[in-house]
Amino acid sequence: MPTTPEATVREYYALVDAEQYDDLVDLFAPDIRYERPGQGAIEGRDALLEFYLDGRPLEDGSHEIHDIVVDGKTVAVRGTFSGVQNGEQVAFDFADFHEFADGHIHRRYTFTDRDEV
Repeated sequence: MPTTPEATVREYYALVDAEQYDDLVDLFAPDIRYERPGQGAIEGRDALLEFYLDGRPLEDGSHEIHDIVVDGKTVAVRGTFSGVQNGEQVAFDFADFHEFADGHIHRRYTFTDRDEV
């Protein structure tokens, strides 16, 4: 397990891009709540793992991090995702906020200009 919130967030993007979802969910608190505009919240590690295995509309992609800002227990990330969504090549900007509790990501918020991610 990474030792700082910034290291944990950087590890998150590496694991999601490598599709190592079992390791990825270990970065999150058992009661994780992941919110994305216009979509229902994902709550708990089991639901998060199910989302990454079966519900995530993005695939075969990678995140490029442009900025990371750490403020106390919150890590904000601005970057670009390039990959495949619903069979089509896509590239878009994102802003993610990760809130920490007890060394794990406790809440996560994603903002993009896409309708669904």
